[in-house]
Amino acid sequence: MTIAPEKTQTQVQLRVGQEWFPLCALSLLTPGRGVAALLPDGAQVAVFVDREGAVHAIDNRDPFTGAQVLSRGLIGSAAAGPFVASPLLKQRFDLRTGRCLDDDAVSVTAYEVRVG
Repeated sequence: MTIAPEKTQTQVQLRVGQEWFPLCALSLLTPGRGVAALLPDGAQVAVFVDREGAVHAIDNRDPFTGAQVLSRGLIGSAAAGPFVASPLLKQRFDLRTGRCLDDDAVSVTAYEVRVG
């Protein structure tokens, strides 16, 4: 039996192309921790709620190793804003833009997120 989510739950959605993709209920995300989700095209996304309560989503693939691990990274903040540090080689990625804070030539896709 499938149970539909309650309409009163606040939902997290990601913009994928021109469409909004429903991801999960906001209540399922824990501030300061990431989760991985599978998108319709088979790509993985890492979703985070930062300590201020803002939701962010970036590619889950670490461009330095090719491993799908960014959702397992450590969240922090710097003058530039919130970031996640890869659990493998510790490069930091801006959660708002996907830009690598340790190598200007590298970035990951940052997804537009809405909560409602």
